[in-house]
Amino acid sequence: MTRIALALAVLAVAGPARAQTPPRVPPAGLSTFDRHQIQSDQHRQRMDQLRNQSDQRQALTHQLRLDGELARQRIEQSRQPDPYASNPAAIRSPEEERAAREAATERRRRAASDVGQIDSWLDRRPN
Repeated sequence: MTRIALALAVLAVAGPARAQTPPRVPPAGLSTFDRHQIQSDQHRQRMDQLRNQSDQRQALTHQLRLDGELARQRIEQSRQPDPYASNPAAIRSPEEERAAREAATERRRRAASDVGQIDSWLDRRPN
């Protein structure tokens, strides 16, 4: 459906092919005021054409933005849920909790001693 709408919008925006031709010359015998009046009418018509093209392009841009947003939402909805995020945290016994805390404490102590060695090396006096 969106492809049909897009094709129709592109056809509406595309104008007939025009060769590069000089602007129409007003017929001879007209006063200067009439010539300028004709020229201003031509400019007004051209400005109206350009405004219409701009409005059509803006509508097409808006439609494409909406289509993109809908496609993104469809993709996000079709994704499988993350199996790890949906599982609740496992309930552990007090002994397992204590063992996990002690292991974390040991890891922090080891990391601190390693960092201390690096800090002492960085703080050494230059030769």
